[in-house]
Amino acid sequence: MSDFAPESGPDGRQRPRYGEYASPEEQRSRIQQPDVTEALSAGIAPAPAPAPTSVAPASAPVATRPPADRIITIVLLAMGAVNVIFSVPSFFDLGAAFASTFDAMGIPGEFTNTPAADMWGGIAGVLLLATYLITALAAWRRLRAGKLSWWIPVVGAVVAYVLIVLCLSVPLASDPAFQEYIRSMAG
Repeated sequence: MSDFAPESGPDGRQRPRYGEYASPEEQRSRIQQPDVTEALSAGIAPAPAPAPTSVAPASAPVATRPPADRIITIVLLAMGAVNVIFSVPSFFDLGAAFASTFDAMGIPGEFTNTPAADMWGGIAGVLLLATYLITALAAWRRLRAGKLSWWIPVVGAVVAYVLIVLCLSVPLASDPAFQEYIRSMAG
């Protein structure tokens, strides 16, 4: 028995092969191809079949992020902008801010490390502003690329505040009145 012979059904009759009972027109409409036979017999080269079109062009970003991601990212960036607007000016007069904090906390003595506080406060203000701008740019680029982006403002805030705490710790830790207050708290 040949490999190309039709199979026999349960009733003993041969099963039809694919398209065996369909007319050539039915076959062409089913497979959606033009009639090549007529074109070849007329001496005309058939036009190639059109290439299948893709659903989205390759250059378009694929939206894989959840819809809430855009809203959360924008809200976090807006909160960061408000924080930067209200915090940066106070960093440029950090000596006065530390002096009022000493009074509010009841720390005996006076904050005297004002030149170092003003310098490190300015550095902290510039770092906060720069960190926010870098964070906003990175979040905006990920939003436009269609990637998950809510985490970028969170990471930017953590990095900014670690830098700010380091900058504010330098003049505070070197102030004699604050050092005496820490010693009195420990002993």
